[in-house]
Amino acid sequence: MATIRPMKAVDLLKFNPTNLDHLTETYSISFYLEYLAKWPHLCRVIEGWDGGIEGYILGKLEASPYPPPRHPFDPATNPNPNYLPWHAHITALTVAPSARRLGHATLLTSALEAAGDASDAWFVDLFVREENKVAQTLYEKMGYSVYRRVVGYYNDDSDAFDMRKPLKRDGERKTVREGGENVRVDPSVVW
Repeated sequence: MATIRPMKAVDLLKFNPTNLDHLTETYSISFYLEYLAKWPHLCRVIEGWDGGIEGYILGKLEASPYPPPRHPFDPATNPNPNYLPWHAHITALTVAPSARRLGHATLLTSALEAAGDASDAWFVDLFVREENKVAQTLYEKMGYSVYRRVVGYYNDDSDAFDMRKPLKRDGERKTVREGGENVRVDPSVVW
C-alpha cells in the first residue's frame, strides 16, 4: 500500500521512474533542494510498498513581489489583472506511469490545497501544457479551471494554461473566470 509523506532530500535519488513521462518537467537537484529548504511542508511524495517513489508534488505559497494595487485586496476591484494575491502554487505534480489512476495526484493536490487554506490563500494555481489534455481533464475533475493562456511559456514555445482553483477565502469565486483559454498573455507578465 502506498503512503503520502513529507519529501526528504534522499528521495531525489529515487525520482527517475517517476519522471519518465515526456510531459513531465524535470529540474536540477538544486531546484528541488531550494523547495525543500523554503517550503518543506509543501513538498510531499507517495511512497510505494517497495520504498519506491510513485509520485510527488512541489508546492509553494507566494504573492506578487510588489504590494497589491488597493488595500485591502479584493479581486473584484483589482485594477491590475496580473497582480497575484497570496496563493498556493503547484510547481510540479508527477505520478509514475505505473502508478497512475490510483488517486495519487488527487491525494497530493488535496494536501497542498489544505495547506493553502490553512495559510488563508485565495487559490491554488499551476501551469500545464496546452497540449496535455489528460492533465487538464484531471485538474478540471478536481475543480480547477483555465484562468489564462500564457503564449510561448515553455522553452519549446508551447503555450501554457494557468489553471486555478479557488480556496475557502474566495468563497465568491472572484479569482477564477470563464473562458480563460481565450485570455492570452505574454510570459513577461507571469513572474
